[in-house]
Amino acid sequence: MDLYGKGQTQIEPRPSKQMAATQDVKGKGEGGDQNFDYMFKLLIIGNSSVGKTSFLFRYADDAFTSAFVSTVGIDFKVKTVYKNDKRIKLQIWDTAGQERYRTITTAYYRGAMGFILMYDITNEESFGAVQDWPKLFKKSLVVLAGNKCDMEEERVVSVDSGRLLAEQLGFEFFETSAKDNINVKQTFERLVDLICDKMSESLDTDPAVTTGAPTAKLTDSAPPLQQPGCNC
Repeated sequence: MDLYGKGQTQIEPRPSKQMAATQDVKGKGEGGDQNFDYMFKLLIIGNSSVGKTSFLFRYADDAFTSAFVSTVGIDFKVKTVYKNDKRIKLQIWDTAGQERYRTITTAYYRGAMGFILMYDITNEESFGAVQDWPKLFKKSLVVLAGNKCDMEEERVVSVDSGRLLAEQLGFEFFETSAKDNINVKQTFERLVDLICDKMSESLDTDPAVTTGAPTAKLTDSAPPLQQPGCNC
């Protein structure tokens, strides 16, 4: 079943050819670990200098530095999370925002299950460019993130403007700060929840990751092993 109009099922219950191919790409994290139940490919996109790389490092490594230079081409990190006792590997791609790299990054859109579309609340141009991006990933799951909300004194894009645009485009919305770690984890969690909800609509999908406690949250830690003979 084609979940996102791309002509192929995007759910991977085992290591895929796509994952094998990425081992030759310069990436950071636990990319060599093949032990997982599902792999979700996510992309962070948006204009240059909106904070995509800082946002990724904050989520994957809980680290922040203002010394990042513009991403050239594309890079990725891997983070493993757990939901309903299932191990989900998130392969998160950090894309270059410069126009000259746009043709490079669009080649990596194939197979992506969700996008974080980011703008800078202190940069009106980056907000205006948001409407140019959805043409590249129609029918995909998207969370709109207004980044750098810690820079309130330099704000030029209001919260209401961001929320209204997200509603018009049919996206989820968060204001975020990689520096102060505001809504970073929540943004990724919401995107993963959207993917899991989409998976549950597929009749040929193993429902294990989407069933169970309806309020099950993502965690960074593996579930405790059940002891033999335990009746809990």
